[in-house]
Amino acid sequence: MPELPEVETMVRGIRPHVEGRTLAGVRKCRCPCRPLLIEPDWRAVRRRSAGQRISAVRRVAKRIVLELASGDCFVVEPRMTGLMLLADPPDRGHLRLAWEFADAGEFPAVWFWDRRGLGTVRLYDAEELAAALGNGRLGTDALRMTEAEWRERCAATARPIKVALLDQKFVAGIGNLYASEILHAAGIHPARPANELNPRRIRRLHRAVIDVLEAAIRHEGSTLSDGTYRNALNAAGSYQNEHRVYGQADRPCPTCGRGAIRRAVQAQRATFYCAGCQR
Repeated sequence: MPELPEVETMVRGIRPHVEGRTLAGVRKCRCPCRPLLIEPDWRAVRRRSAGQRISAVRRVAKRIVLELASGDCFVVEPRMTGLMLLADPPDRGHLRLAWEFADAGEFPAVWFWDRRGLGTVRLYDAEELAAALGNGRLGTDALRMTEAEWRERCAATARPIKVALLDQKFVAGIGNLYASEILHAAGIHPARPANELNPRRIRRLHRAVIDVLEAAIRHEGSTLSDGTYRNALNAAGSYQNEHRVYGQADRPCPTCGRGAIRRAVQAQRATFYCAGCQR
């Protein structure tokens, strides 16, 4: 479930307690569940990370990047249920990996917790990182995409705009939940072909992307009814209380008051929209 706001919240949560610290090593946690995908082989991961200083923590789309002083980078992709934590995991049985620090500090390690085991952890050198995440493999980050880029990207595809928003090569970082919220904020029907959006609608879309994602980051993400998503200190986000359409099928629209929230399926994903103000 973690999308751009949740991953950005994880990054901001761990960064002050991780950057500049030296790793004693990386340890696999005992977990009886589906094994995590870790690349390259475990021996190489341990050898290349032991004694390394974490020089930076940043986000690339829906991934957390831990940069090492050697130039290597850990790239953590949480996918459905992965979390980066400093303390108090939801349970210890689903802890997968611990980056343990050599120095004394408030937090002795940063953990990767994943209930379903769909997340991945990869250690790349600079060339591998560029090959994996550069060279057009990802679109412009949603928070950095300009109005001109939105016009160019939308003009190039006839796909429904909701489907286009989920394509990480079209724009990076937006997932299913926030795509519905963004299109509602922009007053755009999710089935409208992207290349039919006029300049006024593109302007509204650009503004809505920034407004919705930045608001979700301020609220530290959305923790849904399954309770899976938690921030770095195992606290729930609160943006779920601000959702206008996501998960609100058949309820009156809180924006226009005229229509009911409808649920549709696009690209095998649930879409929520108002039949009154997203015509």
